[in-house]
Amino acid sequence: MNLEALFVQNKEQSIQGRYITLEHIEPILQRLNTANQLQEIGKSVLGKSIYEYQIGHGATRIFLWSQMHGNESTTTKGLFDFLNLLHSGTDLAKQFLNEFTFCWIPMLNPDGATLYTRANANAIDLNRDSQDLTQPESKVLRATFERFKPDYCFNLHDQRTIFGVATTGKPATMSFLAPSYNEERDINESRLKAINVIAGINQVLQQFIPGQVGRFDDSFNINCIGDTFQYLGVPTILFEAGHFPNDYEREETRKFVFYSLVSAFNVINENDIVSNRIEEYLNISQNNPVFCDFLYKNVKINYDGKEKIINFASQYKEELIDGQICFNAYINQIEDLENRFGHLEYDAQGAVYTDDYDNIPKLDQKANFYLNKNIEFVNGLIKK
Repeated sequence: MNLEALFVQNKEQSIQGRYITLEHIEPILQRLNTANQLQEIGKSVLGKSIYEYQIGHGATRIFLWSQMHGNESTTTKGLFDFLNLLHSGTDLAKQFLNEFTFCWIPMLNPDGATLYTRANANAIDLNRDSQDLTQPESKVLRATFERFKPDYCFNLHDQRTIFGVATTGKPATMSFLAPSYNEERDINESRLKAINVIAGINQVLQQFIPGQVGRFDDSFNINCIGDTFQYLGVPTILFEAGHFPNDYEREETRKFVFYSLVSAFNVINENDIVSNRIEEYLNISQNNPVFCDFLYKNVKINYDGKEKIINFASQYKEELIDGQICFNAYINQIEDLENRFGHLEYDAQGAVYTDDYDNIPKLDQKANFYLNKNIEFVNGLIKK
């Protein structure tokens, strides 16, 4: 199977970048609503529609939801690419539709998507509301789960650029987790099914992004939706779409989301889940917050009349300005940078730091400065 060609053929061209709102996806949902697959199943805090899209007539029931966190849109893009595949009329599409019934909530948190925030309009993290169910979005998700009665759950998220694969210096472009169902992190039949699917996905992804697949921490928290559904006996798989080099818009990463979905359903369809792939799963290195966006090494500063060599780092803040996501770099670490990596690294080789303030890098200061007064950095990068 040529996954690259499959992705190119089915990529949803009408959405791209990080800022994906309900207004962006409603026209696509309406276009793909060819046989009343689309239903409104609830409203957000601010009264925006929450949709369910159901397709397929197979015995294995797959429940997926994305943008539970409003500013995590990469899996939404990847799922629209996959939905186009299901509408393609190809043999693979027919096979998936015959084997599976898919129920997808494409945007659980439309208010957070508009505001580009993790939380909903009440400033509640929906992924910590699975027990109390205080929010309308949480209630919709739980009610859909109980009505649909899935055989598998796919909990789809983005993660920050700070995550790498262990201490390898490679970014965690895709990370996965088979959540725990108890404090002891035991492995029962349900969790083993999720583990086997992830092992199968990883086997495929290593062909495309070797060493860039991570395993998320499996500490148990019953307030998290994935842990709750695993606790209730349904194999649940967490996706975390992360950073690919020079891909802050996550247009490369969406491709690997697509690959992961196709691979997951191939594994389930081939009944490969009967095997025990725990060792393969545990051999996936854990996520580790070891990255910054920019790392500046061997920078000379004048501090209290003395010259000193330091390292410092800056990180992008994703800020919504006039309907656009702006990546604004701020200094976020100084000196203590052992075992840290930068997605972009610059060795100053003792060049002298100056800026338009006090000529010393300070936390939360914009990453605008000079080296030897003739190399200007603007928003973290050398000005061309």
